[in-house]
Amino acid sequence: MKHSFVLPLLLLALVAGRLSAQTPQTIGPEKGALVIVGGGSMGPELWNRFVELAGGPAAANIVIIPTAGEDSSANSTPREKEKLLSLGVKNITVLHTRDPNVANQESFVAPLRKATGVWFVGGRHWRLADSYLNTLAHKEFNAVLSRGGVIGGTSAGATILGSFMVRGDTKGNSIMVGDHTQGLDFIHNVTIDQHFLRRNRQFDLIEVIKARPELLGIAIDEGTAIVVQQNTFDVIGNSYVGIYEAGQIASNGKYPSGQNSSGGPFYFLGKGQKFDLKGRKVISQQPQRPNEPAK
Repeated sequence: MKHSFVLPLLLLALVAGRLSAQTPQTIGPEKGALVIVGGGSMGPELWNRFVELAGGPAAANIVIIPTAGEDSSANSTPREKEKLLSLGVKNITVLHTRDPNVANQESFVAPLRKATGVWFVGGRHWRLADSYLNTLAHKEFNAVLSRGGVIGGTSAGATILGSFMVRGDTKGNSIMVGDHTQGLDFIHNVTIDQHFLRRNRQFDLIEVIKARPELLGIAIDEGTAIVVQQNTFDVIGNSYVGIYEAGQIASNGKYPSGQNSSGGPFYFLGKGQKFDLKGRKVISQQPQRPNEPAK
């Protein structure tokens, strides 16, 4: 009789193992970091954090991806290169194609194999998806993180870093769920919006999260960033980050436990605050005021 239980137990163990393998152990990258910027002007704090995570000015080897821009801007020297040069970074490569077949070529991805950081410029994130999604370049972006490097981006270059893309429709960025929704998925089960307060977008993610309650919505204002490492992010910059979660929206901010209670369908995080992506809860409660120096 004892042997009759062995097969079911083995099957249960096999199923559990497969489910565990399919479930990401971390929401953010297991190694390395993401610097996700909400657009607008980036202050020194944001650039310095990105360069530091890439190894510092002397050691950093940074690849800039301008593909989200219009053809005229994508084919010209991006201003981000000048900014990084001014910070002392000497090893900078600009990498651009609109052709996924080119993005699959060994010669194209060669600079990524030496990179310690990748920066995605703003524009329209569907262009990035069309060019790089599921290509050899996409694999090498992930390899940068696996080596402990950093991937960052601003505006459209921020939204592409998540798993689900809002504002990805080719007809216009006012369409929240359009014809392009798959991101590069460096941060799992997350959708990222940008220009959050500056463009009065604070209510735009609510219906998206209602329709896709498995997602965590993160909206980042201009001049502001989240720095993601494994299951945690911290807020840096001059403004705020909005958090949208299905339970928060359904309860209108009135969690029975008081956790994340704000009296509304979303809540704000400010400079210096930290967030647990897996537990979907605030770790440090008291934000610094915008422009207040770190203590």
